[in-house]
Amino acid sequence: MSFEQEWAQLKADASARQADGSMRLNQLPADFGGGAPDLVAKADSINGNANLLVEIAGLLHEGRPDAELTTLARNPRAHEDVARQVERFAEFAGDQFLDTMALFAALSTRLRMAGGDFAEIEDATARRFLEAVLDGRYVSPGTR
Repeated sequence: MSFEQEWAQLKADASARQADGSMRLNQLPADFGGGAPDLVAKADSINGNANLLVEIAGLLHEGRPDAELTTLARNPRAHEDVARQVERFAEFAGDQFLDTMALFAALSTRLRMAGGDFAEIEDATARRFLEAVLDGRYVSPGTR
């Protein structure tokens, strides 16, 4: 399948979804209302996703742009204007790479912090529930 055919198919699929009028997020319709009983947050899942972001950053670092590749496009091997533009593009690509790495690191850190906060809140909620259950008072059947 050529690129043009694949692009046309993707556009047709998107148009069909848009014409349907049913926007979906996490495989749930937009007008789902109320809470979603199937979506459950867990501290392990949150921390696992934070670790995954760090792994992605590591893989990106392994494939980082090599600044030495621009030496092939320097004077006298290439025209002066070409060398200048290649150098400019290499600097831009390096900046974009560093920004991406910083973004993944920041997202991972924030997600890990959110996971810690979630665990604290979950623990406090469970503690309050148990205290409410265990702090029962005897009420005689005649006074109910």
